[in-house]
Amino acid sequence: MVTTYAGAASASLTDLWDRLFGTQTAPEPWLVAVTGLVSLAAVMPNFLWRLTRNAVTIAHEGGHGLVALVTGRRLQSIRLHSDTSGLTVSRGRPTGIGMILTAAAGYTAAPLLGLGGAWLLAAHHITLLLWLATALLLALLVMVRNAYGVLTVTVTGAAFLLVSWLTGPAVQSVFAYTAVWFMLLGGVRPVFELQSKRRYGGAPDSDADQLARLTHVPPAIWLFFFHAVSVCSLIGGGRWLLGL
Repeated sequence: MVTTYAGAASASLTDLWDRLFGTQTAPEPWLVAVTGLVSLAAVMPNFLWRLTRNAVTIAHEGGHGLVALVTGRRLQSIRLHSDTSGLTVSRGRPTGIGMILTAAAGYTAAPLLGLGGAWLLAAHHITLLLWLATALLLALLVMVRNAYGVLTVTVTGAAFLLVSWLTGPAVQSVFAYTAVWFMLLGGVRPVFELQSKRRYGGAPDSDADQLARLTHVPPAIWLFFFHAVSVCSLIGGGRWLLGL
């Protein structure tokens, strides 16, 4: 009986490993292009962007939080607000490389997540991408400290979890490609929005301004850096997704 249970457990672990790290069939090129257009339609119109931008904010604040932990800072809380703004609080030295990297991680998070996701999809690891996204959202949820933030992260994580467990390969691939396209495309617009706000005197304590105070490098240079990361990620990730 013990041998039987051990064999069943081993088989289950093998099946789980194969499901997680195995490869899946990529969708047809025309369907990849359609998922890109759907994501673009979720980014461009203002009335939709006010809703879909929440996903970019999750990535933005998650980027701050992850890099804060990696650089040895103490992450205290993450808050996500209904106006799609957010706030990540960490403790540590107020200056230095850790604080600089933490501040720089926000606007670069969504584009780099999209780029990493595109690389996984180009390697046909669709299920792995969905599970990694679910794990990251679960880890983020632990640090969220307001009700709206808990709601948005829970809904987003539930969507990834349900798609990965309850749907077939075709639906999973469409969902994964749409999500990655959205991170790539949605990562571009916030930098332009920040640039516009600063032009009219808004956002005086933005990430670019904080970085300027930390590094004595003008905010315009940091805006250029954010633009470069988002646009290069879109170009590189788009080529991977389209198989170019």
